[in-house]
Amino acid sequence: MRKFNVAGLCVPSEDYMVDISGKLKQIMELIGSGSYFTINRARQYGKTTTLDMIEKALPEEYTAASISFEGLGDESFASPEAFCHEFMELVQEALEFANVSDEYKESWFDGQVATFKKLSRHITKMCKGKKLVLLIDEVDKTSDNRVFLHFLGVLRDKFLQKKRGKDYTFHSVILAGVYNIKNIKLKMINEGSYVPSDTENKLYNSPWNIASDFEVDMSFGPEEIATMLSQYEADHNTGMDIPAVSDEIHRYTDGYPFLVSRICKHIDEKLGRDWTAEGVYNAVKILAAEKNTLSDDIVKNLESNKDLHDLVYNILIKGEAKKFVANDPLIDLGAMFGFITSSGGKAAVSNRVFELVMADYFISKESRSSVNKRISGVLQNDVVIGGRFDMELCLRKFAEHYARIFSERDYEFLENHGRLLFLTYLAPLINGQGFYHMESQFTDLRRMDVVVDFGLDQFILELKLWRGESKHEEAYEQLLGYMGSKNADAGYLLTFDFRKGTNKAPRAEWVDFGARRIFDVVV
Repeated sequence: MRKFNVAGLCVPSEDYMVDISGKLKQIMELIGSGSYFTINRARQYGKTTTLDMIEKALPEEYTAASISFEGLGDESFASPEAFCHEFMELVQEALEFANVSDEYKESWFDGQVATFKKLSRHITKMCKGKKLVLLIDEVDKTSDNRVFLHFLGVLRDKFLQKKRGKDYTFHSVILAGVYNIKNIKLKMINEGSYVPSDTENKLYNSPWNIASDFEVDMSFGPEEIATMLSQYEADHNTGMDIPAVSDEIHRYTDGYPFLVSRICKHIDEKLGRDWTAEGVYNAVKILAAEKNTLSDDIVKNLESNKDLHDLVYNILIKGEAKKFVANDPLIDLGAMFGFITSSGGKAAVSNRVFELVMADYFISKESRSSVNKRISGVLQNDVVIGGRFDMELCLRKFAEHYARIFSERDYEFLENHGRLLFLTYLAPLINGQGFYHMESQFTDLRRMDVVVDFGLDQFILELKLWRGESKHEEAYEQLLGYMGSKNADAGYLLTFDFRKGTNKAPRAEWVDFGARRIFDVVV
């Protein structure tokens, strides 16, 4: 019986898989043109499975040598001799399963190939008269990238000589990894394995400048997710509304492959095969709260790179609008890890599940601070009545605590971190029965800060700083517009007023706008 696989290579006979034939067609066009390129995508984005499917889809005129640097020890990259020997053995093993003669397989290994110059000659000999495609997975797992960069330099030189009609080499080379090869030095710098000189270009001095751009969208669209659910439905006959469930899964994941499969796996194995919008919602709750390999990777990268940490924090928690500039090294790094995407030209967190995981990470850190420890005393039972969350009561209690606890000496912190303060207060109140996310991805650039889902109820909140009555009126209009798009009758506006003394105007009241109303809280 097939299953939803979130751990490594997927195969059609054992796993439910998205139909990516459209993506493979685009990749085959690159291979057909003799391109060298990198499938540079975030962790658990289906790169290994894609390489396997490429190998299986190659026409008979091609020979595939598919290898991986996963699991290679430091000794494999200790010297050119060690690398050349390891590379030759890996390719020889790969050719055991290729459609070539035994004589051809055996000739790949030559114990005398101990330098890159000799390796180059051997590649020339073996590629003459053949369309040999080299696929290397986990290229950024190398322990000494300087040796690997030397190898890439060999491939580049042979590629250029082939163009001139003066050499034979691989017809196409496909590398797969998280780090873009042009940024491999950045990985070395971050890991402390390389210290550049003051005059050296730290990012873009790469021998991989011959590579074609890889612009294939590796995320899953709703229609592609539906192809996987159709396979499942054919086996189990659940009666699910496949387009509706596909759309709902995509709404939370933006098609991130691991997240798509993880949600499906939870519905299948933990939620009684509840293939409904509510089932997806409950799967997302499990996914956002659990510790898995992807969430571990998110935290590790935020912890190890302060600049990236601050970028994500400023976008997600402080609500700063930052232009998505692909040539900005920090934006590029966030996009490379899959954390950041472009939304209406602005940098935004890539999907709602990431928003939940990252916000929980920031909240957990901040809840241990001396400031946030003071806002306490409200329990979930105080604001959950008859199984329903009372957002009005939640905000009233927050306003009471805020007024009682915070003084003018907190203003600097609050002005920069007021949203985090509220989320720190909110998180334990909805924990286990609901979750929140920051609605930061709108093509019309409207800001809707927090949407809270609790059971089947959804609450729309906007968090603002006090900028005067006219700006407050504009906030009403923005919130009403978003309420209309969500078909919501009620919305909630929380405004932090940092004016001092008698100028402050705290309030907590409902304001009616025809058939819709806003609970307006100023603290």
